[in-house]
Order: sequence, then C-alpha cells, then structure tokens
Amino acid sequence: MDSIVVRGGKALSGQIEIAGAKNAALALMPATLLSDEPLTLTNTPRLSDIKTMTVLLESLGAEISSLQDGKVQTMSCHGLINTTADYDIVRKMRASNLVLGPLLAREGHAIVSLPGGCAIGARPMDIHTDGLTKMGAQIDLKDGYLHAKADGGKLKGAVIDFPFASVGATENIMMAATLAKGTTVINNAAREPEIVDLASCLTKMGAQIDGAGTSTITIQGVDRLHGATHPVVTDRIELGTYMLAPVIAGGEVECLGGRMDLVAAFAEKLDAVGVSVEETKAGLKVKLNGNRPRAVNVITEPFPGFPTDLQAQMMAMLCFADGTSVLEEKIFENRFMHAPELVRMGANIEVHGGTATVTGVDKMKGAPVMATDLRASVSLILAGLAAEGETQVNRVYHLDRGYENVAEKLGSVGADIERVAGR
Repeated sequence: MDSIVVRGGKALSGQIEIAGAKNAALALMPATLLSDEPLTLTNTPRLSDIKTMTVLLESLGAEISSLQDGKVQTMSCHGLINTTADYDIVRKMRASNLVLGPLLAREGHAIVSLPGGCAIGARPMDIHTDGLTKMGAQIDLKDGYLHAKADGGKLKGAVIDFPFASVGATENIMMAATLAKGTTVINNAAREPEIVDLASCLTKMGAQIDGAGTSTITIQGVDRLHGATHPVVTDRIELGTYMLAPVIAGGEVECLGGRMDLVAAFAEKLDAVGVSVEETKAGLKVKLNGNRPRAVNVITEPFPGFPTDLQAQMMAMLCFADGTSVLEEKIFENRFMHAPELVRMGANIEVHGGTATVTGVDKMKGAPVMATDLRASVSLILAGLAAEGETQVNRVYHLDRGYENVAEKLGSVGADIERVAGR
C-alpha cells in the first residue's frame, strides 16, 4: 500500500486550489437517475469515491463521460437496465445509499444494499427508510438488502419530521420528492451547503424546491425533470484542512475558491486561536499571528456549527497550541481513532468517551503512523508538517476517498512531502 512521507519544519507560502466538494458531488451524481436527459457536473473532484459512484451508476444503466481530466462529468440515464445496487459496490462507500430515493421516484421500486464506508460510528438507514415509508414505500430488509416498492408504483408527498438533521436522509428524501405526487415537507432538515447545492441543481432540472438551507424544505412534485449543467460547490472540508496547514507549519497560504460562508463557525475558532483569515478576490488567505496558536474548546455540531469532518484536523493543530483544549464529538461516536496515532508523535491527548482533552506541547516528533479513516489520515499529515524528522502515514487509501493530490498541493506551497508507492 502507498504511504505519505512528510519531513517537518518547512514554512508554507503560496496558493492552493480547493476542489469541488466530495460530499456535494456524491449527492449530485445520483440525481441523474431522475431524468432521461443528460446532467453535466463541472468542478467535480477527482477522487476514488467519485469513481465508485460512477461504477454504481453505470451498473444501473447510466452512461458517464469524464472530460477535462475528470473535472467534468456528463451523465445520461435515458434507460435504466437495473434497479439493484449491488453489495460489492455499495460496501465501499456509504453515499451509495443515495440511489435509493431516485430509483424509487423514477421506477417505483429498488433493491439497495446496506452501505459501507469509514468505520467512524453508526450511521443507520432508519431515518431514510422511515421518510420513504411515509411517502408510500414498502421497505423490507432481506439478507443485507433494502427491498423497496412504492405503493401503486408512485411515491406520494408527505410531511416528514426527522428526529435529527441527517444530511444523507435530507438528500435522499429531497430527490425522491421531486417526482412524487403532491407536496413533501421535510422538517428538521439538514442545512449544509451541500444540501443547498443539490437543491440548486435539482431546480435547474425543473424541480420545485423551497427552503433549502433552512430547517424546513418544501418540495412540490413534478411529472418529469430535464437535463442541466451545474458546478459543484467548493469543498468546505478540504478548504478547512488547508487553512490549518500554515497554522501548524507556519507561513501564509491563500486557498483559491474559498468562501467564508462555507466555514464561518470554523473561522471563528481560528480567530480565537490567533489566526488571521483574510477574504481576497480569489479566496481566503490564512496565517498565524504569533509563534503558537492558543488553546480553544470545540464542540462538533450540524451545520452551521463546527463540522465533525474538521475535528481530527483541528485536533492536530491543537496538539501544538499554548494551553489545554477540550474537543467534544457530538455527531459520530468512535471518531477519535486518530488520537493514539498523534500520541505516537508526542501529543498529549486524553480521550474519555466523546471528549478529548488536548494539552499542547512544544514539539512533536515524526513517527510511522496509521490512517484509520479519511479525516484521520489528513490530520496525521498536518501534524507531520511541524513534527521534527520524518512522519510516514500508512494506509492512505482512506485519503484518496476525499482529497485529490495532497502531496502535490502541499508540496506546491513548500512542504517537504511525497507519496511513496507500496510494494
């Protein structure tokens, strides 16, 4: 397996182009199932998860062409050949479950394997299936597959009250509702930018959606959707990750395509630790004021709160902070698996349940470490930017699911980093 090798001690300077959002693209791609006309996505990230979703959609009958080195995806689904999402594909990525709503809406039936993905805690499908059931679907679990059928072959609008604001369930129900008969209201809907981006794309395709970005979304079903061209929104998690790089390593980096509205809560925490974030015509410019960041407490919350997907990266930065910080993980259990690896590098971290206490240290030392999930992998790379000596991050196949060309991007601003091919 490949590994990433980082030799710390190099201050950073320059610009990093931020890719389109993985989590947005993975919801936008299944929207092609809702129409028999082409859907073209621009600013698509080049990631292994995108390839997995491509394979899944092609297995259902979609024709997909990649242009401009993969940054443009043109998808056409004029004829479905299959309504079963097979385990061998779905197990690789949790977002595969987002084909369930579109398949039900278009064909009236679907068989979808329970999904896989990073092992960062339970993310049950109940909230998805409960919502679809209220829309008239009959759903049974058999041998690890969800067998779903719409009553009378057509979903019906309904009022759906989510017990918590689930991003995936909001996306699944929103797509399903676009072709349902009548009006669907989603209460306690997720408010993430990826939800707004999906609603924008669906609206271009002819859907009638109001309230995206608020806790109540209303969808009036239509008879059919047509094709569209849509740019994928900037990846706020990649943006936040690279905003932390100069804070840890020193120097100044401009993140091209960055927008403050995508990372407002995160930027507030950076301000509290002594980081300057300047809006420019091209993006966001970041630098640390002083020699060390200050300690700060962090609680992960649904958007617009502090993102759980930036918790590991924030912990890496706080390992070098002046003082003691407390991080509370409120979204996923079992999401501190990166902490023992950071401790191997000399960090002072104590984990108790969903709380991690991080006392900053003067220095850390490079060590062989192992990535346990997507965000954990990049947090170890960030820590390696400031650690003495060499850090080797193993099992970086996790990294490829959510970050394109990490070594190239960090290397372009002065980091001493390389990807080493496995044997």
